[in-house]
Order: sequence, then C-alpha cells, then structure tokens
Amino acid sequence: MSARAGDGADLRRTIDAVWRIESPRLIAGLTRMTRDVGLAEDLAQDALVAALESWPRSGVPESPGAWLTATAQRRAVDLYRRSATLATKTEQIARSLEADGAAADPTADAAAAGQAGEDLLGLVFMCCHPVLSIEARVALTLRLLGGLATDEIARAFLTPRATVQQRIVRAKRTLAAARVPFEIPAGDELAERLPAVLGVIYLVFNEGYAATAGADWTRPELCEDALRLGRMLAELMPREAEAHGLAALMELQASRLRARRAPDGSPVLLADQDRSRWDLLLIGRGLRALDRAEAAAGGALGPYTLQAAIAACHARARRVEDTDWERIVALYDALAAFTGSPVVELNRAVAVAMAFGPAAGLELVEALAGDPSLASYHLLPSVRADLLERLGRREEAYAELTRAAGMTANERERRLLLERAAELAGAD
Repeated sequence: MSARAGDGADLRRTIDAVWRIESPRLIAGLTRMTRDVGLAEDLAQDALVAALESWPRSGVPESPGAWLTATAQRRAVDLYRRSATLATKTEQIARSLEADGAAADPTADAAAAGQAGEDLLGLVFMCCHPVLSIEARVALTLRLLGGLATDEIARAFLTPRATVQQRIVRAKRTLAAARVPFEIPAGDELAERLPAVLGVIYLVFNEGYAATAGADWTRPELCEDALRLGRMLAELMPREAEAHGLAALMELQASRLRARRAPDGSPVLLADQDRSRWDLLLIGRGLRALDRAEAAAGGALGPYTLQAAIAACHARARRVEDTDWERIVALYDALAAFTGSPVVELNRAVAVAMAFGPAAGLELVEALAGDPSLASYHLLPSVRADLLERLGRREEAYAELTRAAGMTANERERRLLLERAAELAGAD
C-alpha cells in the first residue's frame, strides 16, 4: 500500500496520476470485451468511483491497474447478468476473461502484456476513425487515451465545456451507429488509416507548442499529452517508420519549450533562444527516435521523419550560425515534393533566405502571396516583413507586421508583432 486515509490531497493526486496512466489500457481492454466504447468508459468510470471510495480506507493497492481492471470487469459481468442477453453476453465476457489470463493478476505474463498493447492500438484507431470529425477525434483521443477530463480538454483548446462534452457523446454514438469494429487495420487499410492517427496526435502537440488562440504562447501540458501518446504509438508499432518519425519530431521540438518563452511569458523566436536551456535529454531521445525512423523507412522518408530531420539540424547546432541551412533547404525540397503544402513552401522560403540570402527567400514568398489557402495565414506577412527588413525596406516591413498582427488570434504573438512594428517605426 502506497497511500492511506488521512493523506487527503496527496491521495487524490495519487489516484489522479494512476487514472491518467491506467485508464487508456483499462478502457481499451473493456472495449475489446464489450465492443462498445461508450459502455467501456462508463465501466472504467465506475471502477474509478469505487477506487475513490475504497482506497482512502484501504490504501492504494500494489497493482492499482489490476485492481481497476478487476473491479470494472466484475461490474460488466453484473451488468450483463441483469440484461436481456444474459447467456450470450456472460459467455462472451467469460471467454474474454479466460483469454486475458485474469488481467487482475499483477504477475501477468508477456502474452497478457501483448494483448494489452493490441487493445491500446485498437482503441487508438477507433478514436481516430474517419467517420468522426477531426474535432471529435481529438476530443475522444484525449479523453480515452490521454486520460483527460472534459474540463481539461475544454481549457486546453479554449472551448466551452458543453461543446467538448457534446463532441465526445456524439463521437461515441457515431462509432456505435457505424458499427466501427474494435480492431487494428491491416495491409493497405493500415497504410490509409495511420496518417489520420498521427495527424490527431501532432495536432494536439502543435496546439501546445504554438497556441492558435488565447493569452498563452505555449501550453506545455498539451505537448506532454501528445508526447505520451506518440511514444506509446511508436512502442506499439515498432516497424512503422512514421510513428517513430512523429515521436522524434515531437521530442526535438519539445526540447525547445523552456527557451520559447521569456520569464514574462512573451514569445522568444528560434534565433533569439538561449540554447543552453534546450532539454538535452529530449534531444537525445529525439535523435534516437529519428535513427529508428530512418532505419525503418529504408531511405524513403515520410513527412514526419523529414520534419524530424529538419528539427535535428537545429538541435545539433549549438549556435544559430552553426545551423546547416543548406541541408534544411534540401529536406524542405523533399517535404514540399511529398506534401505539396504551401505552408511547407513558406518554411522552405525561410530556409532559402537563411542559406542564400533574403532576396532569394523573398522571391519565393512573393510567389506564394496569391495562394488562397494562405490568405488568412498570419505567418505569410510575418515572414515577408522579416525579409523586407533584412533588405532595408523598412516601411513595407512595418505594413506587413501590422497586417500579420491583425490576423493572429494569439494575444502573445500579436503583441510580439506589434512590438517589432513599433521598433521599426521608432528607428525610422
């Protein structure tokens, strides 16, 4: 026993931590057993309530995950015994319990661990199924796999709690109505479905790394949630190069989080960051994940691995002037050919400007100015302003900075852009 009654707040924090860690495996196993993700979450929540009632008296068990699993499974059996389909469901659950090798046993063998991994992977693909909207995928993934409460998801994405709750409820109903199977896709279907899973995880990470709206420049908690999911996916899919590529990309980008904010919370751009504040542990993890991605890819690098390789160029440069910008340009060439994304082309233009001068970069930016998909993208005028300033065209740079400030929904970023514009006006 690790905590006893009388440790009120500490015990609640312990239970919250256990839930965050154990709930994805618990819900995944229950979903396999019941074939109903909504019912699985209800059973898991029942087990949590039982823990909140029992553990203050008895203490946290040595194997809390096994305790929660056994409690939820007993609740499932009781529920089905009262249902109209008693015989069929009880037999189905009995077979599942027997196949699990009594999951409540803390000495479960490697086969049980393998089943748990398959369960988690099945739940990942169910939460990110294409029948759901991207917003629903994100909310359901964070709820069932991230272990976040509805309030936490709402705060993270600056969305009303009722909206998030509605998305989760509708997502479960949609999955049930579409009879989405609890399974791991295989062959061509896996290749088709995996990008959607990776995309959800990276969307969560990006919202933490560079918040699109609100008063905060970054939200590290979201980055941590995405990192946990990305690491889990890479571990569950060791032969999938892009799973490792995404993990590498997030590790390397997360290594810069502490340096991306000044003490007052204002943004610090890459060129101005104190690189001694970069997290060397995360850089090491990211570079190792990149090695695994490149080995699994066999030379045909995917978009996440290419982006991770770009991030690695920054991570290996201890000073801005040591950055291998020509290699970054080459990597962006490959990424642009792969994605056809105008945002990638804009980033490539920045790299070209750093490698070959601002005039070369500005020529590429001007070519993107008429792209309708970038019409409301604030980084287009922001990048153009930087290049114009470097070329001495300060009045034009000022106009672009003020235009960019009017386009961003992030308060910290808007303030930074306006401060840069004011500096140009003051200098003139």
